[in-house]
Amino acid sequence: MDCWCLACDMAMTSVRSRGQAAAHYHRKNSPENDSSQANDVVRAPWAPTGYTAFKALMSARLVAAIWSNISDCDETYNYWEPTHYLMYGAGFQTWEYSPVYAIRSYAYLWLHAMPALFYGKLFQSNKVLVFFFLRCLLSFCCTLCEVYFYRGVCKQFGSHVGRLVLVFLLFSTGMFISSTAFLPSTFSMYMTMVSMGAWFLGAAHWVSVASVAASAIVGWPFAGILGIPIAIDILMKKKKILEFLKWVAIFGIGILVPVVYVDSMAYGKIVLAPLNIVLYNVFSQHGPDIYGQEDFSYYIINGCLNFNVVFPLAFVALPLTYFAAYIVDIPISGRTPAWLRLLAMYLWVAIFFLQSHKEERFLFPIYPLIALHGAVSVDCLQKLYCHVVVGWRYRRVQREHSTAAMPYQHYTQSSAWLAILISAAFILLSVSRSLALYKGYHAPLDVYMEMNWLVQDKAVHSLPPGKQVNVCVGKEWYRFPSSFFLPNNDWHLQFIQSEFKGQLPKPYGNSTFVIPSHMNDMNLEEVSRYVSLFSGSISNFLPSRVL
Repeated sequence: MDCWCLACDMAMTSVRSRGQAAAHYHRKNSPENDSSQANDVVRAPWAPTGYTAFKALMSARLVAAIWSNISDCDETYNYWEPTHYLMYGAGFQTWEYSPVYAIRSYAYLWLHAMPALFYGKLFQSNKVLVFFFLRCLLSFCCTLCEVYFYRGVCKQFGSHVGRLVLVFLLFSTGMFISSTAFLPSTFSMYMTMVSMGAWFLGAAHWVSVASVAASAIVGWPFAGILGIPIAIDILMKKKKILEFLKWVAIFGIGILVPVVYVDSMAYGKIVLAPLNIVLYNVFSQHGPDIYGQEDFSYYIINGCLNFNVVFPLAFVALPLTYFAAYIVDIPISGRTPAWLRLLAMYLWVAIFFLQSHKEERFLFPIYPLIALHGAVSVDCLQKLYCHVVVGWRYRRVQREHSTAAMPYQHYTQSSAWLAILISAAFILLSVSRSLALYKGYHAPLDVYMEMNWLVQDKAVHSLPPGKQVNVCVGKEWYRFPSSFFLPNNDWHLQFIQSEFKGQLPKPYGNSTFVIPSHMNDMNLEEVSRYVSLFSGSISNFLPSRVL
């Protein structure tokens, strides 16, 4: 619900006490108040409808689906490549998919591969179109989740916070990157928006519980942390312990059983992939630290690049909420305490900022919450401005003109410039960053898409059908966008030795449950991955110089 305020009433310490002002605030906003007093009527801030929000967000997500880069080689080799293998029988396998370790879920892959297979069979599309179809499908799913989250924010925090969140989601570089990424952390971001949206809307508890369960089991196990505030609300605030346990059991078992079944069929043994990834990351001797360690400034820099001015504002949302409530002396709106509504992001930050191994995708699940927290901070700053600055002006007018009463106005009217200024700076910086990412790093996608045209040009590609073509890469292996960009299964990516001394993936064998040779979980270099350009093993390679 929206907080209504009278700037002069909030600031007038000489006319009435803080308690009297608060009482007057409630009286002016009660249903019993005489609506015939035209001067006291204050309209709620306007906010776009759900359908308008859907159209705007869908446009932004389709832009991301077509023009955003693959910013993480894990997305290519751990998700696009295994999916390509499931669909076309060829692709690269990483050590995570070896039955020896089995820390990735094939159930998550099939969730994406099935609609892609249907599309490919229905329209007989080439693989590049299947790739972009899947990205567009992800953009549609993300949009639906964002609209649901937006509606929940409008109901819980007010239409003004809701429209700020919509602006931040629309233009954020972070959402541009994450919204159509084929990553479990992106799936967890979707489910976080659904669970939080349902909670804010006051929907049935099973919606939030089911979303958190799907996020943790199908997506990323650590994303279950974001369900803690919802669990606290249901268990401690509403005392619905039996109902909570019932839904946890139903959705926990209902989602876990098919996931275990699919993964066990793929690996040829009983596999609980969510448990395996927790055991590896938390309880193994080395964990993910062997892939690099960074201090907490890594996330600070990353957050400022992806959310610019909103990122620092997000961190002060909770203290600023209580500070503004104390200074302005109005109650904090909402059915649940402010600290509980804003707790999830702080929990995630407290845990992941302290981990040595850091990656941009680890923050994906809280990107919508960063937008929410930033919007809450802007809203609080507007209330404080209205109280301090506008209130001082009203007191001065009263002293000079001996005016006893002042007209009511919503705090967003006098402080609209502040929201516009922050939003304009955010949009300018975000669009500039997104364009810079496209202009600076989109070349790999363009180059590999061009291969699909070259194979049709007989002047360039004169080999007969069925003849193997090897595309050789050195240190640029991590920019390979996936086998979806190779014209057909006669084209193969080959690695040549370079400065990189870690473990590279290798092509799948005849089955997903066959244990591949020369695999390790220590990121040790496997020289069997390399081919030599001078050994005669390469019959042809394209392009004519090594990438």
